Amino acid sequence: MAGKLGSSPWIWKDGEFVRWEDANVHILSLAVQFAASVFEGVRCYETPKGPAVFRLNAHLRRLMASSRTYRMQPEHTVDELSEAVYATIRKNELSSCYVRPMVLRGYGAASMHPERSPIETYIPMWPWGAYLGEEGLAKGVDVGVSSWNRPAPNTFPSGAKSAGNYLGSTLMVMEAAAHGYAEAIGLGPGGLVSEGSGQNLFLVVDGEVVTPILDGTSLSGITRHSVMKISEELGLTVREQLVPREMLYAADELFFTGTASEVTPIRSVDGLEVGEGRRGPVTERIQTRFLELAKGVGPDPWGWVTYV
Repeated sequence: MAGKLGSSPWIWKDGEFVRWEDANVHILSLAVQFAASVFEGVRCYETPKGPAVFRLNAHLRRLMASSRTYRMQPEHTVDELSEAVYATIRKNELSSCYVRPMVLRGYGAASMHPERSPIETYIPMWPWGAYLGEEGLAKGVDVGVSSWNRPAPNTFPSGAKSAGNYLGSTLMVMEAAAHGYAEAIGLGPGGLVSEGSGQNLFLVVDGEVVTPILDGTSLSGITRHSVMKISEELGLTVREQLVPREMLYAADELFFTGTASEVTPIRSVDGLEVGEGRRGPVTERIQTRFLELAKGVGPDPWGWVTYV
């Protein structure tokens, strides 16, 4: 079960703070009509030195890249948005939270031509626990391979984190829940493993860490990159490769990665146990190192943690 959505008093909107309940868009905004919105998900962790944001610069640079893809880049710079995130965390007096920077097309034109629809930028945030539950982090989750495929390259730009891309993810999640699974794994149009509904995927095979290549059907995850670097630091071999579906059933361990999901073990796929049906030793090592780093209690050689 996903963590419950809360709220916070203030949301940043284009240089001003507005109340949570007043952060509205028009029903005929392009964001509502045609999903003209890009976004990021960023975690702020409670640490012994106070709240700290994990890899904010990388997330905001990806937000700008997504905005450029959809020709809706905001006037704000990455540095300005970074300061806005910190200011909003302080104004809301949050020790930890999930941050959702958003760039969208507002109300202006009723057609798909966006030029007369203004670009608006928001930074909401709220307290949010483990996306797939604390028990999921410790014991793993049950997942199923979805009947809904990830989009083919050059249909939707999967490398851009846009709202429209997640309509397919919603179908995957609903189907998984209907079958009693916590999450779904999506295949690409060619039948190879792509990613989860909103997470990247890793396998552990004979002690090596394997992840599907970025083939235009999945997002280049920031947590994915973090886990690859952490795995190398731990002395593990990391490989990006094509992953056929049957590898899921033969893998020693599987786990999801993502800002919301962090490092979540997978204990079964399509009703078949993965390994011993619980969090495996390699996954546990990676998960422990990731969370210690993000929570400010482990070394940070890459400078990923920024204290508010």
